[in-house]
Amino acid sequence: MSRGLKKELVVLSGSSSPQLAEEIASHLKQPVGRVQLSRFSDGEIYVRSEDSVRGSDAFIIQTLSPPINDNIMELLILIDAQKRASTDAITAVVPYYAYARQDKKGKSREPITAKLLADLLTVAGISRLCTMDVHADSIQGFFNVPVDHLTAMPLLASYFKKKGLEDLVVVSPDVGRVKSAKKFADRLKADLAIMHKIRPSMNHAEILEVVGEVDGKNCLLVDDMVDTAGTMVEAARALKARGAKAIFACATHPVLSGPAKERLKDSPIEQIVFTNSLAIPKEKMLDKYKVLSIAPLFAQVIQNIHNDESVSSLFDGNV
Repeated sequence: MSRGLKKELVVLSGSSSPQLAEEIASHLKQPVGRVQLSRFSDGEIYVRSEDSVRGSDAFIIQTLSPPINDNIMELLILIDAQKRASTDAITAVVPYYAYARQDKKGKSREPITAKLLADLLTVAGISRLCTMDVHADSIQGFFNVPVDHLTAMPLLASYFKKKGLEDLVVVSPDVGRVKSAKKFADRLKADLAIMHKIRPSMNHAEILEVVGEVDGKNCLLVDDMVDTAGTMVEAARALKARGAKAIFACATHPVLSGPAKERLKDSPIEQIVFTNSLAIPKEKMLDKYKVLSIAPLFAQVIQNIHNDESVSSLFDGNV
């Protein structure tokens, strides 16, 4: 008998992504479990499940959006609460994995914070992690529990395929994204161009060269996240200066911190497509944004995990 027939599936949500959790639960045709989340007067977080979760298969949905450190702590407490309530298995569903850019030591005496976060989640009690388009693939190796690393590439590529853009060139904003940009280009049967950039300082990028033909072409910038938007906007300007006809962009995670809104508003990018891995606050929204939902994909992977079915086909969208 499969595990799905023996154990109850429970979907729980932290406070960072309640709308996404509700949407995922809706696709699973069940409610989000009742959780009491509150704060003591000194800011300490209190968590308690209001329903019995004993022997269940628990999936805790918590994207690590700002305030990042509060949401990490809340997730850890949620995990600990379920472990002490005798759940059979706990899967942390973390669409956006924070600290992913701190995956290695670039300078002496630097931390590897992505590994620290992996250790914290594991010690708290997760049986599994489900995440999407982590900035560095190597982070999967930081965990001693299974990691399901999904990608939004098929969802984003499908959107642009339906737009039917002619003379399309997919552009990687730096050499680190070339592999994923090549897969994106193959899906769209488009050409590929590569940006060569340097970072004189944190959150500041300079484009030195564009490798590939972009003159008179429709260009699609592809990245995993947009934080302060420095890289994406500089890349768009470089493409425009080299004769690009129209510029579009897409990224999985709309971090959109600091000057991102003004930079993107004033940029030559016509449309930017994100997923709802992070909710975009109303004050940061622009008319040129398009947001696609990842809820159906996460609902499917949760169902497959619960039923002891393969999830590998969902990693690259071959479903």
